[in-house]
Amino acid sequence: MFSWFRQNGKHSNGSTPKEVERKVVIDIHDITKMYKMGDIEVHALRGVSLQIHEGEFLSIMGPSGSGKSTLMNILGCLDQPTNGSYFLDGQDVSKLSERDLARVRNKKIGFVFQSFNLLKRTTAVRQVELPLVYAGVTGRGKRAKTALESVGLGQRLDHLPSELSGGQQQRVAIARALVNEPAMILADEPTGNLDSRSGTEVMQIFQRLNREQGITTIFVTHDPWIARHTQRVIMLRDGKIIADREIANPLIAGENERPSEAAEMEGLFKEAYYGGAKEEYT
Repeated sequence: MFSWFRQNGKHSNGSTPKEVERKVVIDIHDITKMYKMGDIEVHALRGVSLQIHEGEFLSIMGPSGSGKSTLMNILGCLDQPTNGSYFLDGQDVSKLSERDLARVRNKKIGFVFQSFNLLKRTTAVRQVELPLVYAGVTGRGKRAKTALESVGLGQRLDHLPSELSGGQQQRVAIARALVNEPAMILADEPTGNLDSRSGTEVMQIFQRLNREQGITTIFVTHDPWIARHTQRVIMLRDGKIIADREIANPLIAGENERPSEAAEMEGLFKEAYYGGAKEEYT
């Protein structure tokens, strides 16, 4: 059996003095989300509670229909819960208007998506300036350049997306997510459209930013290999958290050869779905 996770069961908030001192960036309590489809009610989230501390690097995983996309949308202030509370960086965002949510997204959340979401006719530096434009920040060019330099694209400032590789385009997206100094980065399958080499390079950037700058980073992924490079894995099933574990020895990007996906999935399900405490499955 694989030994990805620490053997002390669920993730424990405040388990050490160091953990107690860390600021809570995300604090959600008993979040539910219900959609109506005609006369049918679909319960996507069923009472999710979760704390994420400043500087954590974690993954959210789950099969199709588990609720992970719904949770991602709520964490990213792209949607609101039906019930429950959500404090982001100390602010209750669970009942905000659409306009106020947009302000929170621009100021506190950096997004990185699988498809890059770059404007075709806009240079790299202008792409990164966009969040600063919306926020009315001055000195945008200098800050955008600094963000691009931090991801190794200081020599590609004036390049269009068509002049960049897939990995370089994702680096632009990461720089754009960083430029407003958000409370967290939310990355949805950030290596999903990349070849293995580019994916490794992007993961190295995320790990370095987290290690050196303490940037709180949340990956939403179905890929257990990617999850093993983070420090903590939260697993959803049927709208509930069924496992919340620290990874014993997170992999360092580029230092390990990827095994087959079948072996990874088998190990993940054995450890996370069937290796936990009994109460996790009730």
